[in-house]
Amino acid sequence: MAEPKEAAELRRLVWRQLTEWGLPEVIEAAQLCVSELVANVVTHVGEGTPTAFALTMNDTCVRIEIRDPDARALPTLLAPDTDAESGRGMAILDAVADRWGVILHGDSKVTWCELATGSRPATDHASGCRQALGRAQRHFEADLSGTG
Repeated sequence: MAEPKEAAELRRLVWRQLTEWGLPEVIEAAQLCVSELVANVVTHVGEGTPTAFALTMNDTCVRIEIRDPDARALPTLLAPDTDAESGRGMAILDAVADRWGVILHGDSKVTWCELATGSRPATDHASGCRQALGRAQRHFEADLSGTG
């Protein structure tokens, strides 16, 4: 379920999994991305929304995905006023991640972001992530729907 307390648990899971994969250099950025993705669902789709989380890694990038059941509430990159109390989540994600996007699936969506691992030197991290997506990946998933 998309709840603030679940974001804390996901940050711990991300730390544990990325440590196991030997990627300590992306842990902080990945945890920040997870927090912002979950907060986006809580704020714009609703607290308690059934969600699913996936963390994958290939030889050049880590990909974080959050699936929720609302294909209408799309993440939007805003430029909030300096005194605004909200509206910075996707700007933070945009600043931290090498790339991000949304995949629509009829009645649901997956909001994702990618972080370059530094495992292979590349002048264009986003290009490296795109090229490597077809290769074998290490994968971790968590169903946050509360049903399993």
